[in-house]
Amino acid sequence: MKIVSLNVGAPSTQRYGEQGLRTGGAKRPVPRAMLRFDNFDGDGQADLANHGGADKAVCVYPLDHYAYWERALGREFESAAFSENLTVSGALETDVCVGDVFRAGGAIVQVSQPRMPCGKLAARNGERLLARWISETGYTGFYMRVLSEGPVATGDTLDVVERHPDRISIADVNDVIYGRSRDITLIERLAGLPEFASGGRALFAERARHLRRSAQWV
Repeated sequence: MKIVSLNVGAPSTQRYGEQGLRTGGAKRPVPRAMLRFDNFDGDGQADLANHGGADKAVCVYPLDHYAYWERALGREFESAAFSENLTVSGALETDVCVGDVFRAGGAIVQVSQPRMPCGKLAARNGERLLARWISETGYTGFYMRVLSEGPVATGDTLDVVERHPDRISIADVNDVIYGRSRDITLIERLAGLPEFASGGRALFAERARHLRRSAQWV
């Protein structure tokens, strides 16, 4: 696995069509940056209620998906089109699991949860339904937390340090989030998985309780 592009961007006001939006999603490639526990130097988020924080310190998107979107939408996508910090080759949602640990340059990072697309991402790319299409395809990308700070550069490899023994892939989590799976055993495993982002654990615990209550009335 390789870091094809390292992208950062401070919050700024961007005009997308008729809209002026305050966002940290207008990221641009840089040759290298220091990765801190909360984010890369030079990076930031405008909406701190939904973005940023330790569990979302690094946003990763697979380069492998770019060709699909370019075919589907009939145009080329610029670097960091999905507002990701790291555009990475060979790291797919079906293979990467919650809790997997990687070395990225001089930093150590751990997969925490899927990336959930929002309306700002759709606005940036001029496709109103893009967030829905991303959730339907499962081509969401994922977030990582930082276990050890360090410098990262474009061209660095993303090397496996440790595979989490539970082997719950980002694709598995997406299936629950977007209603393709009601596997209560999986949901309860994730609700109690320390490596899963804290917000996700709370959401999945509530979903498990709801499914248990519903099953009592069947």
